[in-house]
Amino acid sequence: MSFDAWMTLAIVVGAFVALARNWAPPDLLFVAAAVLLAATGVISTDEAFAGFSNSGMLTVACLFIVVAGMRETGVLDYIGHHVLGGAQTERGALLRLGGVVMPMSAFLNNTPIVAMFLPVVMDWCRRHRVSPSKLLIPLSFLTILGGTCTLIGTSTNLVVNGLMVDNGLRSMRLFEVGKVGVPYAIVGFVYLLVAGRWLLPDRKELIEQLGETKREYLVEMVVRPGCRLIGFSVEAAGLRQLPGLFLIQIDRAGLAIGPVGPEERIEQHDKLIFTGVVSSIIELEKIPGLEPVAHAAEPSNVVAPKQRRLVEAVISESCPLIGKTIREADFRAVYGAAVVAVHRAGKRVEMKIGDIALRSGDTLLMQTGPHFTRAYRHDPAFYLVSDVEDWRPIRRDRARIALLIFVALLVAMTTGVIPILLSCALAAVLMIASGCLSAGEARRSIEWQVLITIAASFGVGAALKNSGLATVMASSLVDSTAVWGPVAALAVFYLLGSVLTEMITNNAVAVLLFPFCLETARLYDVNPEPFLFALILSASASFMTPIGYQTNMMVYGPGGYRFTDFMKIGVPLNFILWLISIPLIPFFWPF
Repeated sequence: MSFDAWMTLAIVVGAFVALARNWAPPDLLFVAAAVLLAATGVISTDEAFAGFSNSGMLTVACLFIVVAGMRETGVLDYIGHHVLGGAQTERGALLRLGGVVMPMSAFLNNTPIVAMFLPVVMDWCRRHRVSPSKLLIPLSFLTILGGTCTLIGTSTNLVVNGLMVDNGLRSMRLFEVGKVGVPYAIVGFVYLLVAGRWLLPDRKELIEQLGETKREYLVEMVVRPGCRLIGFSVEAAGLRQLPGLFLIQIDRAGLAIGPVGPEERIEQHDKLIFTGVVSSIIELEKIPGLEPVAHAAEPSNVVAPKQRRLVEAVISESCPLIGKTIREADFRAVYGAAVVAVHRAGKRVEMKIGDIALRSGDTLLMQTGPHFTRAYRHDPAFYLVSDVEDWRPIRRDRARIALLIFVALLVAMTTGVIPILLSCALAAVLMIASGCLSAGEARRSIEWQVLITIAASFGVGAALKNSGLATVMASSLVDSTAVWGPVAALAVFYLLGSVLTEMITNNAVAVLLFPFCLETARLYDVNPEPFLFALILSASASFMTPIGYQTNMMVYGPGGYRFTDFMKIGVPLNFILWLISIPLIPFFWPF
């Protein structure tokens, strides 16, 4: 091998070792590798940073914004909280997850899907006394399997497609990878249904209860016209046995209904009185048409929905409102905030909000404008003012617009009337322009570490090709599999990709192995497409470790898993999918 080839091998192996030992984040390692390769003359400066203008990488960036628009308008939350509503058993919950999560992940980024369904699954497990460890690994695996069904299902597909176009090959069609991806996903789903019962651990949730030390409030919500709960029974509406939240009374036209039975139907203008912790009250705020009474009672002073915040504040001894009821103090007029609930001396205050007389040390849960925290943080009337963690306003008035933009994007990508990158960029711009999310939220929604890793890995991939290292290694592979032909090389490539993706990012694996695929096809003098589709599937097959893919890491802690749990269920799954892929790939994309 030449000096350049040895230098490339040393740098790539060094990067792999650093990744495996977690010495530095992947984006930093790949940027460092690309810079070193450029500094040693293996690649040019332009080649080192060419990935930052690659169409596949830019498409991934645009899709982050599109998905954020769906999340910020409540579309994803609405879907998530309706999936498990009628499930009564662990198997029923898994069937519902598979029927929704896999189709969603075929068109949306996997990370926000898991982020959306994780609390939904945890809440369902609490209510039905099912260990979350039985459902959280399947949740992650289902998103990975669904991502193999379309071109935009995962960033790996887009990255490989961008490389294909850059190397003079045709672009993949939106549903082309689904020829193998759909049966691949179905078999994986059936495996989880059948084998998951025995191979998945049955452990207690790490956070068994919401915690007795969390502040509980009494909160009163009014059912506004158009609320989706109207006409449903309490149980059918999903308000029965809510985690950390209990419906204690319904006030209907002055008539108090309590205790509230599961068959009691919800009517327009009902006032629902709940007791619970802040994290659960946040979930109530996400239901369109269900509003705090403090907010609904004074429509003339209502803060715009997208500007509302939930804030907690503790009353100080010097507060001029001590001894007055919230109504007498005219709290809203004085502070521009509506008190939603009050917590006092370790207990919730079980009175109508307006009738509560304020005392020093009371903790108020308030709905405020965007600048309340900054304006009153140092006000002597309060000991502490802080935003409620994880609460954000949902732009429900833009939900239909977001959904329309997303459907239009799918139509454009399916028909091919607009290039994929242009259609995704246009959808991202429309999400911001139509108010589905702000420019700041759009910037925050982009996973910059993922994008930088993808872009920098292109430079490493160019070094593998330019240095001749890809040719040397591909020649060794061809020589060792010559007796059995290209199918054997295909099988080896799939295994190599599925092992590497457990150690480094799936996108990096795709970029690094891409030149080996092309070179192997050239040496065999066959069509490179079978190798490239095998690369797409294997690079996404991250089932054997929690560190191989970000969604696995997301469920690792909440499920109480051990490292070996992923091996136990992931190794057989990888082997089964390998056996399915090797005959199907050359059938649909002949050599």
